[in-house]
Amino acid sequence: MSAQIDTYLIEADELAAKLGQPNLVIFDASMHLPGANRDAIKEYQEKHIPGAMFFSIKELSDPNSTLSHTMPSAAFFQDQMQKMGVNNDDQIVVYDTQGLFSAARAWWMLSQMGASNVRILNGGFPYWEKQGHPTESVQPMPNANGNFTAAFDAQKLVPFEELLDLVNKGDQSCNILDARGPGRFKGETDEPREGMRAGHMPGAQNLHYAAFLDDEGRLRPKAELEQIINEKFDASKPTITTCGSGVTACVILLVLEILGHQNTRLYDGSWSEWGARPETPIVKG
Repeated sequence: MSAQIDTYLIEADELAAKLGQPNLVIFDASMHLPGANRDAIKEYQEKHIPGAMFFSIKELSDPNSTLSHTMPSAAFFQDQMQKMGVNNDDQIVVYDTQGLFSAARAWWMLSQMGASNVRILNGGFPYWEKQGHPTESVQPMPNANGNFTAAFDAQKLVPFEELLDLVNKGDQSCNILDARGPGRFKGETDEPREGMRAGHMPGAQNLHYAAFLDDEGRLRPKAELEQIINEKFDASKPTITTCGSGVTACVILLVLEILGHQNTRLYDGSWSEWGARPETPIVKG
């Protein structure tokens, strides 16, 4: 059964009315692709939503992994959230400075680690500013450690070996959805990370995350999301999502969850792993 969209999204006016509530946690989860010439932390330090802390997707990823962004252990994530003062019963709002790009990754990480009340600011920081809501440069510090307790179900991730076997066998029993842009998917443009071959996995389908967004970076109405999904692939099948480094693939996961699709998993290594390993099959076009 699909969920109400406001279970996952919060509008700027509603968040503005909640500012200052004691159980409200706001995270700026901005990040940018290599080569974008943007510094997410510097931008956060210059201005952010009042009370927002910086959720570094890089720093909160597995510190022992050689890949860009992979899920850490529950113990590591729990420790980091507690140091940021996060509690189990907090209302958590995440946003980014592109509208909806990396905020979905923060939502997915927090939700999979056990946070039960996480919403994404619809339209992100650009829409917040457009609506005339306040910003600040003061970086808040938690008054005390929180009591956040993390638990993670590794079954929500697809191991590299399983996906490689599935692709090599040409198994069509599940969807593989690639959230990268069409140029990268087709191998017509270079990857933003060095050492990556261009193209896509055999059998994968391209579903650019931006297809779900309107011109203001806001998630499209639920009926439009459903139409995009139904036109693109057989949503009754299990679905694996992938992208460049496991970030925008979470936009697809967000949409699928809103629409009630439960049999979904993330290939966390994504193209950062697949495009760098010599044994992986890659096609172009």
